[in-house]
Amino acid sequence: MATEQQPSDADADSESPHAGAPDAYHDLLDRYRQVTYLNDSGMLLSWDQQVMMPEGGTPARSKQQSALSSVQHEKLTADAVGDLLDEVESADLTADQAAVVREIRREYEREAAVPGELVERISEETSNALPVWEQAREESDWERFAPQVETLLELKREYAEHIDPDADPYAVLFADYEPYLDLEVADRVLTRLREELVPIIDAIAESDVTLAEDAFDDEYDPDIQEDVARDALDELGYPWDHGRLDRSTHPFSTGNQFDARVTTRFAPDDPVDALSSTIHEFGHATYTLGLRDDEYGTPLGSHRGLSVHESQSRLWENHVGRSEHWWEHFLPTFQEHFPSAEDLSPRDAFEAANQVYDDNLIRVEADELTYHMHIVLRYEIEQDLVHGDLDVADVPDVWNDKMDEYLGIRPDDDATGCLQDIHWSHGSFGYFPTYTLGSVMAAQLYAAAEDDIDDLEGKISRGEFEDLHDWLTENVHRHGAKYETNELVKQATGEEFTADYFLDYVREKYGKLYDLDL
Repeated sequence: MATEQQPSDADADSESPHAGAPDAYHDLLDRYRQVTYLNDSGMLLSWDQQVMMPEGGTPARSKQQSALSSVQHEKLTADAVGDLLDEVESADLTADQAAVVREIRREYEREAAVPGELVERISEETSNALPVWEQAREESDWERFAPQVETLLELKREYAEHIDPDADPYAVLFADYEPYLDLEVADRVLTRLREELVPIIDAIAESDVTLAEDAFDDEYDPDIQEDVARDALDELGYPWDHGRLDRSTHPFSTGNQFDARVTTRFAPDDPVDALSSTIHEFGHATYTLGLRDDEYGTPLGSHRGLSVHESQSRLWENHVGRSEHWWEHFLPTFQEHFPSAEDLSPRDAFEAANQVYDDNLIRVEADELTYHMHIVLRYEIEQDLVHGDLDVADVPDVWNDKMDEYLGIRPDDDATGCLQDIHWSHGSFGYFPTYTLGSVMAAQLYAAAEDDIDDLEGKISRGEFEDLHDWLTENVHRHGAKYETNELVKQATGEEFTADYFLDYVREKYGKLYDLDL
């Protein structure tokens, strides 16, 4: 069992990145490990609330989460941590050790700027908001959820004000999820994709090519779909002794390098959606599991940020799971579970999984192109909310207007509109841009992997994923938070972070699919 495994004592290893460091450095690391362990405990409580906790457990869970957040905050912001950081600042440190100190200092300075009472309040309010969002979504009633959004916005504005009163509060919140690609980079990428993808989407809409859009036009038992999802995880190499698959209202992954869990959801009329979301969450989990075991609790054993995290999920979901090579391999398994699909060809499945349709209301079900219009919409609404330029009560109307502007459709209700995502119930304002940054990064990383791995596409079609796993582990996962985001991309690909590879990828892929010169 993963819970029975113990991370090794890195400091006892002569090859450890921490060997030879001053005593203050080791004291600092010991304190930081305790903070990490508390944070991971909070994530496990959050997983339980979203997956298994009885509905009536919320009042106690919110208090538990608040208490954990308080202790974590106190430990990270203790005067002793600041003193140790100052003491090691002038020490002769290796590159690894300097990176550890950089990451701890960054967290310490941001956390120390925020009063502990505010940290507790945010934690308690997010725990309370989750079941309200779930009920509001079920009833398609934004008004039920709006008071929680107003409260969380107020708290997060206050949070941002404490960290940097002179900065754009949305930029401060965004930096919680992507610390080293600033908001200007996100804005530039999103603007470029909006400008360059819209003409491609328009050209596809005018194309005479008809894909096999109805290839999965049937009813698919959710329980059997779960069996299919488990088979897909088996094929991809998900280690069940270090994780599990469950159902949740909104798919997610959480955990550490010893226990990385995934969830998904199932729609009877769309088995591709569940399969795609399962593979997406597998990408998150395999990144988490690829972090160094002997660095658990330190920045060298922590993920680099959510843009990198999303690059791993989007790489596996899109470049593997939406490829024709994947369907050449996996379709027979799907047909074993659903004999009604026995006449389906890998090409049909590939086309159905990659159709571009701008009448899709749901972000997590969107194709690779219109997906980013969904992100732009949320990015703009979030900024207006945080800046106080948009009243919470007006979100449904503004959301629907932007859907009409960017995708030409309007939601019929709030459940398929502004209530579809879980993020605001977590107070996660500023998270959404990382999905697009991750998609762009995934294309750059996959292109580099293709250059380094012989016959990668052939290996995918044969169900041989080990080389891709190994490449990603070697070039991304094992570094943890040693490098800043752009430097990690440069180390892995030889180039700085760029949207060029993503745009080249979609032009080639969708140009061939729709017989267009893009």
